[in-house]
Amino acid sequence: MVTNTRRREFVFMLGSTAAAWPLAAHAQQPVGMRRIGMLMAYAERDREGQAFVAAFREALAKLGWAESRSIQIDVRWASASSNAESRLRFAQDLIALHPDLIVSHGTPNTETLHQQTRTVPVLFVNVSDPIGSGFVTSFPKPGGNITGFITMEPTMAGKWVELLKEIAPGVTNCALLFNPKTAPYADYFVGPFNDAAASLAVKASIAKVRDAGELETAITAQAREPNGSLVVMPDTFMTLHRAKITALANQHMLPAVYPFRFYSTSGGLLSYGNDSNDSFRRAAAYADRILRGDKPSALPVQAPVKFQLVINLKTATLLHLTVPTSLIVAAEEVIE
Repeated sequence: MVTNTRRREFVFMLGSTAAAWPLAAHAQQPVGMRRIGMLMAYAERDREGQAFVAAFREALAKLGWAESRSIQIDVRWASASSNAESRLRFAQDLIALHPDLIVSHGTPNTETLHQQTRTVPVLFVNVSDPIGSGFVTSFPKPGGNITGFITMEPTMAGKWVELLKEIAPGVTNCALLFNPKTAPYADYFVGPFNDAAASLAVKASIAKVRDAGELETAITAQAREPNGSLVVMPDTFMTLHRAKITALANQHMLPAVYPFRFYSTSGGLLSYGNDSNDSFRRAAAYADRILRGDKPSALPVQAPVKFQLVINLKTATLLHLTVPTSLIVAAEEVIE
């Protein structure tokens, strides 16, 4: 049973470098038909991806944009299982429609669009390191045809390790799991991850997987480490295989911390990260401004403002862990 219990805010962010600038809305009503392309990083049947698109559409409607009347939205699904050629084909397909804006989900899709157009406005959602990836020159002044909403700040990696030690104090080894092909920004999180692990006397290691077949090998290897554990990086490949990852971690009795709520609802022990649905809702406000004439170069990159701590008590019991009352009280959602 899932209990959605609203508790006090639980935002760990320290030393924030990307403040959330205000999203001013324009008062006038839409004029004329506009066209938006969306290049999503999940498979079309993925319910989380569908929820993201729905959140964006609903927020646009609240801003006065009516589909088939003042706005047309074309969605293409380039999941983490897609190769570079497929992403390129989808990106070129959307650009050929001459949209007023393309909403890009994830780093690989945004990289492809960045390579293909410097004129069509691109609004990214859930990109981890847009400066390091070369999409923008700075958060306050993006400087080109791209702006958007980051997934989370690098300090979050340290918080994952802290949460891991809080829910599983006996942990002495921890691996950071990601796919370098879909997470080229990995260094963005690796430094804070290593620093936090060292401060907590935890041996840190990196577990790179390049295809689904390597997931079991990597997780099994970590399970052999004494008092081993796992932190899963925000990565579209990891998201695609979330059910397999959580099942393997539980099978091998590995305490694990994940970046998004849907890992915990898939059986993961604990997740802490931004509310991606909220990011897509907020992205609609930027889409509205761009459609009304604002340039992406003038719209600061936004940090997330809503975070979710979710704990799966069933999994904690399976792993013979006693969840501290402080975490239960702080959690937004507890799965029992």
